[in-house]
Amino acid sequence: QVQLVESGGGLVQPGGSLRLSCTASGNIFRIGTMAWYRQAPGKERELVASISPGGTMHLVDSVKGRFTISRDNAKNTVNLQMNSLKVEDTAIYYCYIAYGSGFWGQGTQVTVSS
Repeated sequence: QVQLVESGGGLVQPGGSLRLSCTASGNIFRIGTMAWYRQAPGKERELVASISPGGTMHLVDSVKGRFTISRDNAKNTVNLQMNSLKVEDTAIYYCYIAYGSGFWGQGTQVTVSS
């Protein structure tokens, strides 16, 4: 069974930074694309960033220039570095990996408030 464990969420002021981490464990061989989604109160879940095994990245327009996604294949880990955070970034952030039928993390709360 594959499990994803997320960490790094919290409360920050506008303009601050957070780094989210997601580590996959279990009897796995090779993980495909890894991604971060988020769901804000009253909103639909949206794709924020993704990264392929070879390092090709995608970022939603609203976070370009502020967020960076990276991965460590040896550790089966994907990270999301979030800088210049805005109030509208407040959401629950979910890790996702393309492996088998796909797997989701438990979600971690990011709150941006003064």
